[in-house]
Amino acid sequence: MALDPKITAYLEEVRQLGGAPLWETPVAELRESTDQGADELFGAADAVAAVSDTAARGIPLRIYRPNGDPASPAATAIVYFHGGGWVIGSIKSHDRFCRTLAARAGVPLIAVDYRLAPEHPFPAAIEDCWAVTEWVAERYERVAVAGDSAGGQLAASVALRARDAGLPLALQALIYPVTDHAFDTGSYLEFTDSASLNERQMRWFWDHYLSGDAAEPAQDHSPLRAPDVAGVAPALVITAEADPLRDEAEAYAQRLLAAGVAVELHRYEGMVHGFARMSSVIDQAGEAITEIADAVRRACGG
Repeated sequence: MALDPKITAYLEEVRQLGGAPLWETPVAELRESTDQGADELFGAADAVAAVSDTAARGIPLRIYRPNGDPASPAATAIVYFHGGGWVIGSIKSHDRFCRTLAARAGVPLIAVDYRLAPEHPFPAAIEDCWAVTEWVAERYERVAVAGDSAGGQLAASVALRARDAGLPLALQALIYPVTDHAFDTGSYLEFTDSASLNERQMRWFWDHYLSGDAAEPAQDHSPLRAPDVAGVAPALVITAEADPLRDEAEAYAQRLLAAGVAVELHRYEGMVHGFARMSSVIDQAGEAITEIADAVRRACGG
């Protein structure tokens, strides 16, 4: 396995900057640095017609409208859950990503600023994401859910809840998602010291997120452990070759396929965890966003 040369150069720059490891840095500092560095890492965003901040059921949201009339109704919407290990990340860190996805999909996108751990451990994040998905489904005919990393886990778990509640979703777009509270896959062993994401970092995230009461039902944080995945929304699963989460994400895609769910699985070769928000570094980031946008249009008849 060879990393893309641009990824290699970027990771070397990160190493040279130094800094304390994740587990030795205050959470507030991590959140601030993640938000501050996101725009430069992403680069220029596609234009949208309007952006507004609001709330639904007490949960902050940012709504991106790509059409020329911000007030016009639309039949389809994307609900987006940001990544960050349930501890960091925000609608600010993912702002340019969400602008670009909304513009390319041609439908409104609702970004969810769900509560973060450790202040709000499991199940706060999934409860917020589910509440917003219900709210959006009351206002749009067709709803797709999407997310990256921990946000991909939230999207997958929301899709399971939607199936159980009889709420049909058009698509679940899972970008290098977390799917299991385990660290024993081949990709975890292969990329144990990865500079983009590694086992010690993931254990730190999980320890913060599952620090509350008994973590049940497991499918709300580890969709791979769901007793049954039949009947969930069609899925697009994007993975990165050099990512410790690769194997668990692809295992979930295979489990969906075995249950009769329509699945598109695309592994991006030479890429690392988080690549889809690195469009200032690599072209494949923009390609992944376009792939998601195309999948939304196909699933929603656009």
